[in-house]
Amino acid sequence: MMTMRSELPKPPFNSPVKGAGLTKPGIAILQFLLIFIVAIVEIFFRSNIGFLTGIALWATYYGGLIYGRPGTTFVAVVNPPIALALATLLLLPTVGGFSLSITRLGVDLVTGLASVAPFLITGSLFGWWFYFKEQKRLLSSGA
Repeated sequence: MMTMRSELPKPPFNSPVKGAGLTKPGIAILQFLLIFIVAIVEIFFRSNIGFLTGIALWATYYGGLIYGRPGTTFVAVVNPPIALALATLLLLPTVGGFSLSITRLGVDLVTGLASVAPFLITGSLFGWWFYFKEQKRLLSSGA
């Protein structure tokens, strides 16, 4: 009788994922989609990003760290600010209804980023702490 065995490494913690987890592109796409969808809703109703998008940022940091494969921690930490900037630059002129006036876009971008700054800072601090903890564990185990 033949048994199937996966050669992929298992996560170092008790992961809710049955299997190897998300790859680096999978983490990046899912983080962008979550931020993009929440930002669409918030811009549509509030005309700028804010609290809900910040909660979505925290969720993307945590989700990327928990559901990613071992070795994807760097992508899970670096991608949310990039995804937020891209989503904001795409959505403010379109869904926000502000055309492409550079001054208006600049002011709205700065105020939007200021409103989610605490979420970006705390999420990235948690992510980088998790990343360095994983690197220390890998170095101490000799992998």
